[in-house]
Amino acid sequence: MNLKGVAGHFKTITRHRHAVIRNCAKAGILRQGLFHDLSKYLPEEFLPGAQYFQGNRSPNEQERIECGYSRAWMHHKGRNKHHFEYWTDYDPHTRRMAPVKMPLNYVIEMFCDRVAAGKIYNGSKYTDGDPLAYFLRGKAHRFIHPETSAFLERLLRMLKAKGEEYTFAWIRHYLERHDTY
Repeated sequence: MNLKGVAGHFKTITRHRHAVIRNCAKAGILRQGLFHDLSKYLPEEFLPGAQYFQGNRSPNEQERIECGYSRAWMHHKGRNKHHFEYWTDYDPHTRRMAPVKMPLNYVIEMFCDRVAAGKIYNGSKYTDGDPLAYFLRGKAHRFIHPETSAFLERLLRMLKAKGEEYTFAWIRHYLERHDTY
């Protein structure tokens, strides 16, 4: 592991975390944003992140290429409720693993995370349509509860069509009146 990877990874995850905190504040869930992705600073996630750091995409992708899976991602998704991958459980009726509908506040945090990630990884080329495009590319293969997927897609489409200011205002208003979707 080199110093460039350590410094670059630290800078990237910190910039991303601060962007998510700002987005969570705009969405009305600041407290939740303050705890966002703290596990990325733990050795189980930070060390592989620094080792596989490239600067233009998640280091988890490179770790998967080299190892067949990502240790850091396995650790991360099991501790961070804003990832739909966290929300799977055994269904006693089908006797299979199944996606579980996410609580509203975590879907909102996931939206904030996706917007921030698009800005960090796309830089000056970012548009409000980027998070939706990313979502749609993986939609057919995603193991996510259908209602969660539909609500997230609704927010991403709103972002693309109406922009950040409108979408975050809509989210704040929605959270004041609803505790689910």
